[in-house]
Amino acid sequence: MHLFSRYKIDHIIFWTITTVFYAYVTTDVLQKAGAWHYWLNIFIRNALLMLICYTNIYYLFPSFFKKGKYILYGVLVLCCLVFFTVFKNLHDTWLHGYIAGNVQKQNFFYNTFYNFSVAFFYMCFTMALILSKNWYKQHLLLQKIQVENLETELRYLKAQINPHFLFNSINTIYFQIDKHNAAARSSLQKFSELLRYQLYECNEEQVAIEKEIEYLKSYIDLQRLRRQNNYHICFEVDEGVRNFSIAPLLLMPFVENAFKHVSRHTDKPNSIKICLCRRDNLLLFNVVNSKSNNQLTAKEGIGLKNVKRRLELLYASRYELKINDESSTYTVHLKLQLL
Repeated sequence: MHLFSRYKIDHIIFWTITTVFYAYVTTDVLQKAGAWHYWLNIFIRNALLMLICYTNIYYLFPSFFKKGKYILYGVLVLCCLVFFTVFKNLHDTWLHGYIAGNVQKQNFFYNTFYNFSVAFFYMCFTMALILSKNWYKQHLLLQKIQVENLETELRYLKAQINPHFLFNSINTIYFQIDKHNAAARSSLQKFSELLRYQLYECNEEQVAIEKEIEYLKSYIDLQRLRRQNNYHICFEVDEGVRNFSIAPLLLMPFVENAFKHVSRHTDKPNSIKICLCRRDNLLLFNVVNSKSNNQLTAKEGIGLKNVKRRLELLYASRYELKINDESSTYTVHLKLQLL
């Protein structure tokens, strides 16, 4: 199935059948105008059909119809139909009227209804085929996501500790820590917030971006407590990053990776910079951490593999991920298209 889609074999089969059928029903042109005009007619007709059909499928439909610009889409489709009709009429007039000698078909408008109908049929038919194919692919993808979610849930249930027992234990430890030891109390409180989010608020397919940001802040604050003064940690969130939802814990693996592999210089600052901003319907997420020049690139961990897999399953063509592993910095650029 992958090979079939990759090399567009379905497209080749469709246009081959179309060409063969048209060649069969227009054999009279071969007798009246000769082989050259017969094959030229087949080429022109199918080339024009391919042009308007693929213009609709790969440009007009995604650029206008999917974005709610229905009137403009309808006008542009009509322009494609008129374009095909005009050029096919010109060729028909020349071929049938003057080359084949049919006086009646020397009228430019003689085949207008037929050519317009053919163009309309092919645009509708090819659009229906593409939509059916995309629906089938989405259906398979949805089934795959459901299976993976069930497997993930099963693993989670097997590994889950009773949350009430866990939080009661944390509270007990919290009150056993001396009040003057503020750092230890703060660390335990941050850890409790992280755990509560993972156990109780990440069970839905989507979470509010505000909650995800709070989770990241708690994690970063906890990491700050562990770092010395020569670590510069910056977390910036633009005002526009609000009032939408994303998949839970989607950004966290990139932040964890930055803290895990950040440089450990003693003679100069180490840095981690995390930025979140929104540009129209795009969420932009950037993470940059410093690296030691002699630091070996670590093998990609399970966390990064999982998040890449989740991006592919949940966002498909609606994301762009770029990772730059340079001698002194490690950079992650993630773009998510919001619905």
